Amino acid sequence: MAEDTRTGTRPADAAAQAPNRWPWPPLIYGAAILIGIAGHYILPLPDPGHGPELSAALHGFGWALLVTGAAFDLSAMITMRRASANILPHRAATALVTWGPFAISRNPIYLGNTLMMLGAGIAFGNGWLILTGLAAAALVQPLAIRREEAHLAALFGPAWLDYAGRVRRWLGRRR
Repeated sequence: MAEDTRTGTRPADAAAQAPNRWPWPPLIYGAAILIGIAGHYILPLPDPGHGPELSAALHGFGWALLVTGAAFDLSAMITMRRASANILPHRAATALVTWGPFAISRNPIYLGNTLMMLGAGIAFGNGWLILTGLAAAALVQPLAIRREEAHLAALFGPAWLDYAGRVRRWLGRRR
């Protein structure tokens, strides 16, 4: 392929330059949170935790999800910092991180964001946060994750393919 004299890259290398421009993944989750909060005040959905025992158990489960999601987020950010990896989803990757939370999920930050939204929705009885959290996860997959995966494949080739073959996109290791 011909080299682009302005950028010094071949067209096939475009995926290696920047995975996401718009919509920026944090904006997807931020919009989902705002819509979830507004929806709760404009048209509240029934709290799924009716009854004192069920309510306490569900709200406790919600807090556990929220804390688990925050732990995924924080540990992923710390792991990326230790690896000197770029964390911003609109900039080129600087390292392929495969340990820590990345050994459990290829997308621990998006997983963490989703778990936090689901947990907050359950803990605070806001069904809108549950719905918009699931919608954000569904949107981030085609709008960000697939682009990021193409970007990582272009940059890291066989190492990325090996990693993607071992660890699932959202949660779990392959056998």
